Amino acid sequence: MENRYNHFNEFLKNKFGERTLKICIDGGFTCPNRDGTCGFGGCIFCSEKGSGEHINSAFSISNQVENYFNSYKASRANKFIAYFQNFTNTYDTLDNLKAKYNAALIDNRIVALAIATRPDCITEDIVKLIASYADKYYVWVELGLQTSNDETGEKINRGYSSQDFTNAVNLLNKYNIDVVTHIMVGLPDETKDDLKNTVNFINSHNIQGLKIHSCYVVKNTVLADIYNNGQYMTISLEYYLDAVIYILTHINPNMIIHRISGDAPKDLLISPDWNTHKKWVLNSIHKIMEEKNLYQGMYFNLL
Repeated sequence: MENRYNHFNEFLKNKFGERTLKICIDGGFTCPNRDGTCGFGGCIFCSEKGSGEHINSAFSISNQVENYFNSYKASRANKFIAYFQNFTNTYDTLDNLKAKYNAALIDNRIVALAIATRPDCITEDIVKLIASYADKYYVWVELGLQTSNDETGEKINRGYSSQDFTNAVNLLNKYNIDVVTHIMVGLPDETKDDLKNTVNFINSHNIQGLKIHSCYVVKNTVLADIYNNGQYMTISLEYYLDAVIYILTHINPNMIIHRISGDAPKDLLISPDWNTHKKWVLNSIHKIMEEKNLYQGMYFNLL
C-alpha cells in the first residue's frame, strides 16, 4: 500500500538501514506539576505512573535495558533506541541527567537516544548536555504540547505556556537537536478551531516529528473524576478519524509522523472503548486517505 504520510518506521529503516526498535525506560523522574514546583497531581489525564504503565520501574535504568536485551523482544531487531519515556526526563541536575542517560547507553546495539520532557524543563545547559551525545547517537527530544490554547493548558493542569514551548524549540534548534511534539485530540472544551490553531502553531516552528493522540480517560485521574461527574465526554471514533485526517493533510509535508493513535492501558481505560482497537483506527485512517487520494501536507500552508 502506498504511504500517504511519512511513517516513523520507514524513516528509521532509511536512516539505519534496517528495523530499529525502542527500549522504553523509566528514569525515575517526576514532573514540576507533580512535586509542587508549578502544581500538583500532574496533567488531568495522566495516571499515577505517567505514560509508562507498561514499564517495570522497580529496576534500575541499566537493568531495564539489560532485561530488554535478555527478552524475546531483542531478537526482533539489531538496532535499538534508548527512549526515556516516563514523566519529565530532563527534570534533574545536570550531573544526575548525565548519569541516567549514560546508564541506558550500555550496549553497542543502541544507536539513538530519545528523551521525552516538558518545554519548561529545557535550558541551554540541558540542551548542551543532550547535544553532547549527538556525535555517537541519533538524538531527539519529545516535547508535550497537546494544544496551543493556553486556556485549555490551564484546564488540563499542563503547567507551562505555548511561549515556553516556542522557547524550548528554539533552544533545541540552536543545537541541531530534532524535536518531536505531541498533539492531543478531544481535550476538554476544545473545538475544531482549536485543533486548526494548534496545527498552524506547530507548522510555525522548526519541528521534525509529530505524535497524534486521542484524549482518553483512565482510572485514578482527575479527568476520570470529571468524566464520572458528567462534565466531560470523550470523542467518537468518527470525530477522531476526521481530526487525524485534518492534521495529516495540513501538517508540514516533511515532518515524520511517529504515531497517529495512542495506546491506552486496557486495564485502566474507562473511555472511549474504541481506543483499544489500534489496528482498527490505523486501518480506517489509511483507508480514508487512500479512497480520497489524500496525502500528508497536501493542504500545508505556513501562516
